[in-house]
Amino acid sequence: MPPPGSGPDPGARVQESPAILIRRLAWSETSWIVTWLTRDHGKISTVARGARRPDSPHSGKLDLFFVAEISYAISRKSSLHSLREVRLVSGFPGSPFPNVFLAAYFAELVDLITQPGEPVEPVYHLLERAVRFLRTSPASLRALEHFERELARVIGVESPDPLPALETYCGRIPSSRTAALRLLMQP
Repeated sequence: MPPPGSGPDPGARVQESPAILIRRLAWSETSWIVTWLTRDHGKISTVARGARRPDSPHSGKLDLFFVAEISYAISRKSSLHSLREVRLVSGFPGSPFPNVFLAAYFAELVDLITQPGEPVEPVYHLLERAVRFLRTSPASLRALEHFERELARVIGVESPDPLPALETYCGRIPSSRTAALRLLMQP
């Protein structure tokens, strides 16, 4: 149940940015908390009030790895902002399970290396390219390794073996990597 007085602030400043949906959690019976990696404002979390209702203006626009133009009102009280508008740019429909799983690993890794509100435009563009690739091409070990190498490069920890550098930078590597490797190595 939302806390009292948590409705949109009519005087709140509104921001806009291209964004990729990287995490979604139920907040109430009718609302989602949605985490985005935005091009202009870094990682942000928004509440999408009423978005779980079938007649919501957000219906069908808030799925993982969707790329959208979003607008949101900045909260003065917390780091949870209010989602105002979502204009879908591209979805991630009907992708094979390995592609969805690999995109999830990429999103989890990006979530670990980014801090809320800190612009990370090169990381945004890398994730956007990866999602676009996985929308049309089969997931592969080569794609996983390329993403890790490029991510290490854009955050400034480039090395011949990017995994230890990323682990040092993040504190850990998501466990979904092991599962992704197993899935990609199946015949």
